[in-house]
Amino acid sequence: MPSETEAGADRAPQTRREQIRSRVVDEGFVRIEQLAADLGVTPMTIRRDLDFLQSKGWLRKVRGGATAQPSTAFHGDVHHRMQAMAPEKEALARAALPLVKTGQSILLDESTTALALARLLPGLAPLTVITHFEPVIRELAGRTGIDLISLGGDYYPAYDAFLGIRTVDAIAGLHADVLFASTTAITRGNCYHQSPETVAVKRALMEACDRRVLLVDHTKFQRRGLYQLAPVAAFDLVIVDPGIPAEQLEELRSKAPKVLMAQGN
Repeated sequence: MPSETEAGADRAPQTRREQIRSRVVDEGFVRIEQLAADLGVTPMTIRRDLDFLQSKGWLRKVRGGATAQPSTAFHGDVHHRMQAMAPEKEALARAALPLVKTGQSILLDESTTALALARLLPGLAPLTVITHFEPVIRELAGRTGIDLISLGGDYYPAYDAFLGIRTVDAIAGLHADVLFASTTAITRGNCYHQSPETVAVKRALMEACDRRVLLVDHTKFQRRGLYQLAPVAAFDLVIVDPGIPAEQLEELRSKAPKVLMAQGN
C-alpha cells in the first residue's frame, strides 16, 4: 500500500473532507484511487473519509468511489453550481435565447445553466415557463408576461428542486414547445447524472416537448456520472462553449444532430 505524502498526512481531515465533498458536488462521481493520488493520502484514508461523509448524508458510497447524495441536507450544492463556470453558462444562455419565440411554452430543468437562460426570458414575454427548479421559480415569480407553472414532487435540498415520481407524473400531463436542459457529464456520446431521481425527471421532460436543446459547458466532457440519461443524439441541438477541446468537439459533432458554438464573453 502506498504511503501518505508529507503534505497529505499534514492536511487536516476536516479540510480534506471539505475538498472531497466539493469534488463530489462538482464532478458528480469521484473515484477512491484518484482522490488518494490527488490528496496525497492512502485509499484507506479516503475510504474512512467517505464513510464519515456518508454518515453525515453528504454523499453516497458506491463501488470504487462516491456519488452525490440527492437527499442530502447539505445546501451548498446549488450555490457551488451557480458559481462554477458562470461566464460560460451566461454565454450558453445568450446562444439559446434566439431559439425562444414570444408566446411559446418553455421547459427548464434544474440546471444552473437553465437558470442563466431564465434570467433573460422576461424580455421575450409573454411566455409560459414550466420548471421544477426553485431558483428559476424565484427568478420568474411575479414577472410581467411570464405564466409560471411550478412542478411539484418531493423536494431535494441538494438540488433545490422537486424530483421523484410525483414530479414525473406532473410532467406527464403537460406538453411544451421546447426543453432547455443540461447534464452532469457527457461520456462517449451519452449524458449522465449522479442520481436516478434526476434521470427519471429529465426523461419525462424530454418526452413532454416538441424540441430538445442541451446546454453544456466544456467541463461536462471531463466528468463522470453514474446513471445514463440519454445519448446526445436524442437532442435536436447541443450548444457548447468555446472552451471545448477540438477532439471532444469533433466527437460531439459526429454524434449529435446539430452542434452550435456559443460566443465567449
